[in-house]
Amino acid sequence: MMAAIAALTPPIGVALLFWFVMRAVLRADRSEREAMAALDRADAERAAAERAARERASSSSSGEGA
Repeated sequence: MMAAIAALTPPIGVALLFWFVMRAVLRADRSEREAMAALDRADAERAAAERAARERASSSSSGEGA
């Protein structure tokens, strides 16, 4: 019985180590994707605000000369 436990302990330990490492990698990937999505949303909002400001500026400047 002790031989079986001694034989199974290293593979179980390696499996647990692998599981913890993979869990950490997947959590880091998920966090990075969430952060990138937030940056993309902020960039899109900033670009939309700049585009709207340019359109307002061009429509007000073109209307003054007429």
